[in-house]
Parts: sequence; C-alpha cells; structure tokens
Amino acid sequence: MKAKGNSMTVQDVLATAQFPSLWPYSTTTDLSRQDESIDQNFYSSPRFCFHVDDQAVAALTNYYSKEFPKYNNKPAILDLCASHVSHFPQDVADYTGRRVALGMNKEELEQNKQVDEFVVKDLNKDPTLPFEDNSFDIVTNAVSIDYLTNPLEICQEVARVLKPGGCAMFALSNRCFPTKAVNLWLKTNDLEHVYAVGSYFHYTKMFQPPTAIEVGPNPIWVLGQSQNIAYLSVVRATVDK
Repeated sequence: MKAKGNSMTVQDVLATAQFPSLWPYSTTTDLSRQDESIDQNFYSSPRFCFHVDDQAVAALTNYYSKEFPKYNNKPAILDLCASHVSHFPQDVADYTGRRVALGMNKEELEQNKQVDEFVVKDLNKDPTLPFEDNSFDIVTNAVSIDYLTNPLEICQEVARVLKPGGCAMFALSNRCFPTKAVNLWLKTNDLEHVYAVGSYFHYTKMFQPPTAIEVGPNPIWVLGQSQNIAYLSVVRATVDK
C-alpha cells in the first residue's frame, strides 16, 4: 500500500485494503531494527512518563471509556507492552473484571494501579502469551506494536487468548524510539502503519476484517503523514471464533 494522498482517512485505509495473498514482510529487513541489542537492557530503567502527547492519552482513555462498557459481565482485559499506566478510565474497575498488564519493566508495572495483576515478559524473545485459551474479552496495546519483531505470532497469540467475540484494540501514534522500532515502521507513513497493523490481524486468519479509526483531536494530514502532535488511531479486530 502506498498512502500518499491527502484525501484518504484512517478509516478508509482498512475499509478499502487489499492484502497480498502471502505474508509480505521479511524478518531480516522489514522486522529487524537498528538496535538489535537485548531489549531487557533498553527497558531496564523505569520510565515513569507518557510516550505520547497528553491530548492523545486523553483521546485513548475516552475511547476505552466508550468501548469497554459495551461488553457484558465485566470483561477481562489484557494490556500488552504495558508500563506504569494503561490509560484506562479512572472508573474502569466499576465495569470490568480481571485486568492484567504485561510489560518489560517490573518497577513500572508495580506502579500500574489500573490493573490487578501483571506479568514481566519480553515478547520479542518469546511471543507466547502465558495465559490459557479464551482468557480475555479485550486485548489492548498502546503505541507499542511498532517495537514487536514477531507481530504475526503475537497477533495469533492474541487471538488464542481472546474469548469468542473478543476484540483486540491496538493504538498507534506518530512517535517512537526509532532505534527499537522495526524498519517497516520507519520506512512507512502513518496511514501505512494502519495498513500494516491491519495486515497483521488479517494474516493470522483468526480475526474478522480489521477496522481503524482516528481518535486524536484535530486531524491534519499531508501525504499520508499526520501533522498533529496528538495523533492517535486505533486498529481493532474481533476474533473469529
């Protein structure tokens, strides 16, 4: 996909997407990184900060506040690549059940008061999720899919741990640590990022067709690249069980 025009929106990208018949991404080029050193070293020091603009954080929290209550019987939620905060609404405990954060830094995760349990794990070292089949109603990932070097395997695992009718909600921004983002991310624009993440879900053959929506305020686009400091989109897919 080459998203270069100014007329295409985030929602259009996956509504009109045509994916190649075979997985198109190379492990050695597209999914490799500038810095292939051990990720545990990079994430060893806690970062008690937000990695996107405050307005983008607020937009994601607002999105969750509308989507989580749509699930009956207090949905169980897994937050992947989590840190000291999951950007959930303050009242999330009122209408959700089990909430688990999985991330790289124990000190950060210990400070995450929006979940009631956490797991420390490097998904680039082992993309297997340490949970039983059909464990969660929702799996979230906030602005971190670009750091995962095994996105197909991760999305397959997400499908496995989702309950029938469960949904993955992956938030994308226009910021990253470039040395740790996969090369695919660095050589494509923001609309193409939406396409790429949608394709990850598609190639698992375990999800219904993915969709995308821009949730950040005041969209401004030039040649497929957001000019908005608070840009945030969500690519989501419902598991096909």
